[in-house]
Amino acid sequence: MGRIQLPDQLRICMIAQKFPILGRASDQGFLWPVAKGLALQGHHVTVIAAKSPLGKQEVHRDGVRVFYLHEGYPNYSHMKFDQAAYLKLAELNKLEPFHLAHCIDKFGLEIGRHKKELGVAVAYDVNATEMSQIFSIMGMVQESVGSILATTFAMAYKFLTTYFSGDRELLATANGVFVTSPQQRIFLERFYLYPDYHTYSVPYGIELGDLSPRPEASELKKTLKLPENAKVVVTITDMMEPKEVINILTAFERVVVKKPSSHMVIIGNGPGWKEIEYNMLNLALGGHVIMTGALKAEEMSDYISIADVFVNMSSRSTGLEPSMIEAMSQKKVIVGSEVSPVANIVEDGVDGFLLRPADTDSLAVLLIEIFAGTLPVIEIRERAREKVVNLFDTRKMIHTVEDAYRTILLNTKLYK
Repeated sequence: MGRIQLPDQLRICMIAQKFPILGRASDQGFLWPVAKGLALQGHHVTVIAAKSPLGKQEVHRDGVRVFYLHEGYPNYSHMKFDQAAYLKLAELNKLEPFHLAHCIDKFGLEIGRHKKELGVAVAYDVNATEMSQIFSIMGMVQESVGSILATTFAMAYKFLTTYFSGDRELLATANGVFVTSPQQRIFLERFYLYPDYHTYSVPYGIELGDLSPRPEASELKKTLKLPENAKVVVTITDMMEPKEVINILTAFERVVVKKPSSHMVIIGNGPGWKEIEYNMLNLALGGHVIMTGALKAEEMSDYISIADVFVNMSSRSTGLEPSMIEAMSQKKVIVGSEVSPVANIVEDGVDGFLLRPADTDSLAVLLIEIFAGTLPVIEIRERAREKVVNLFDTRKMIHTVEDAYRTILLNTKLYK
């Protein structure tokens, strides 16, 4: 069968269990700008997701059609999302065939398994793999021979178990993989043996056009009963790895001793809640730490606005955290993990700070120095916003994704 001409207007289906289209600091905050931007370029973009933040089955917005399969669809609501997504894509594909399915998470694997019968190319984001678990282990290493050896063993064990239990099959179905950092690209090639020429680097970000600097949400501070002169640390977590937050609390205990006006707000919920709360109370930080639970995406901006320092020491994410990007755009002093993707955009001590997640001593000293005014905080905040505005050009992101889609399709040898 001869090749057919690749059309100018592509039919694209994006699959993600979570696909919010409202809010700027959501878990998948980069997805909506990509989908909307591609639609504005004339492509036909469909999204298949599980639950809607608005409780709607379908949303039509800015040229993008979104199906939320677990919002009352009689044929799909009772199914696991991966199976429901595959069946919905197959249904839509019969009406108007897609050129490419872009799977944001592991729930697209069922589509990958059937890509030949569907006649679509399949691309995954690197977050569909379990690579983030390896990054998490890397972040816990301490400067001792025993810790290094134990971490190396744990990384090797985690890689082997996750690779052979799922990642190998997922990558075997991929026509392309999207990454956001050089580390991810190196890991894919060296450890997962995934061909580099099928890997595409995309500067995923969030829409910065509506991230103009905003005033502090003073009413929120009153609601949280934070003193007027409080120095506030805000951190966000999914509580999957309590140790990440416990390390921050351990450092913060020393900060409170030196700076009693210091307070911390922990945003998020998850399986490690009780363990984190127990350690917080055990450190006698109950009067200085507020655990908010999960927040709606639209509430995040107000919480970021009250922060003097925004901390996210998680190394599990293999992508750039939208909340960290927003904090930089809001001129906040940010502290991130030196083994997370944020290390690729932050210059330590210039527009933010990078530490090993296990280095509680350095984190404590850094926070004390920030609150004491011995560091050039104003300059660091200004450079943080400048870095983000210059780096995350939405138009560049859309064109990069579009070019990657075309290359992926041409590499299938079905098109010319």
